[in-house]
Formats: sequence, structure tokens, C-alpha cells
Amino acid sequence: MSPLILAISYFFHLLATVVWIGGLVILVVLVWPEARRVLERDTTLLTLLTRLRRRFVPLSNFSLVVLVITGLVQMSGDPNYDGLLQFNNDWSRAILFKHIAVAGMVIGGVVLQYVVTPALERATLLLERGKGDPAEWERLRRREIRLTWLNVALGVAVLAFTAWATAL
Repeated sequence: MSPLILAISYFFHLLATVVWIGGLVILVVLVWPEARRVLERDTTLLTLLTRLRRRFVPLSNFSLVVLVITGLVQMSGDPNYDGLLQFNNDWSRAILFKHIAVAGMVIGGVVLQYVVTPALERATLLLERGKGDPAEWERLRRREIRLTWLNVALGVAVLAFTAWATAL
């Protein structure tokens, strides 16, 4: 494989990783806690969290597509790659564990995007109109936080497995 194509693939793979995993970490560690402290009893918090979610989801989805495409390019160009479903060496096992963690992130993201988020946005809208149940909103919000933290943990595992594979 051409070194130029491989270098471009690495660049976009790393950029997509920063957007996806870095975005999750920034949201969970910095934005959410501080937004809750500042806007705790204000409906502006509800609006802010909804807007952040709407901006981040397309970025994370696009990053996932970039990661899959560039990952396939990189894997096929790696001398440790022995073929599909071949786990004959430590590198292929590290990549398998990495892909399991990525699959977990995708499943968590799908649940967030298509189950939790729509329900949370409905609950937010009802609260803003004075008709919602704050306990229901809080339950959904806690579920969103748990799933997002799970994705952060899986993202860290992805980075760890990548480091392991790179070291081999």
C-alpha cells in the first residue's frame, strides 16, 4: 500500500477518533457538570443540553463512518493482518478486542440516539410547556448519562487496545 494513502488514512482516523471519543469526554467531564451547576434550576439547561446533543450526534456519526473506512484501509495494509476472522497473533487479538469495544460504543450510541434522546426531548418539551414530569425527565437524563459514561469507558478501552496493537 502507498505510504501516502496510509498516512492520509491515519490522519483522518485519528481526527475522527478525537472528534468521537474526545467529544464524549469533553461533554461528560466538563460541559454537563458545569452546565448543571450554572443552570440547575433553569429551563435554559434543558435547551442547552438538547442543542449540544443535536450538534454532537451528526459529528459522532460521521466520525464513525470515517473510522470504519480508514480502519479497513489501515488493517489491510498492516503486516500483522492475516485475514478476516484470523486471530493467530497478539495484534489480531488486540484489534478484535478493539472492535468489540467499538461495537459496544455503536450499540450504546444507537440506544441513545433512537431511544433515550427522543424520549428525553419529548420530556424536555413537556417540561418547558409546564406539562411534564420532572421525575421522568430526571430518570431519562440519568439513563443518558449512564450510557454516555459507558461509551466514554469503551472509548478509553478502544484507545488502550489501539495502543496495545500499535506496540506489537
